[in-house]
Amino acid sequence: MVVTENARGLGISQKMLQEVEKIAKERGCCKMTLEVLEGNVVAKGAYQKFGFSGYELDPKIGKAMFWEKVL
Repeated sequence: MVVTENARGLGISQKMLQEVEKIAKERGCCKMTLEVLEGNVVAKGAYQKFGFSGYELDPKIGKAMFWEKVL
């Protein structure tokens, strides 16, 4: 998701996330996931404010990672 520069700081990202969460709950989803660039401090703050955090399936093994293979 992207909030254009001139619309930032108006709470739009939180409203968008609320709508996504509403739809996910209506569809019976059990969680929401996302990926964010480590250096994108503003986006990370917005996601943390909404309740997102890193996760571990098993603390002995470590945190989940997103991988890719470019085709």
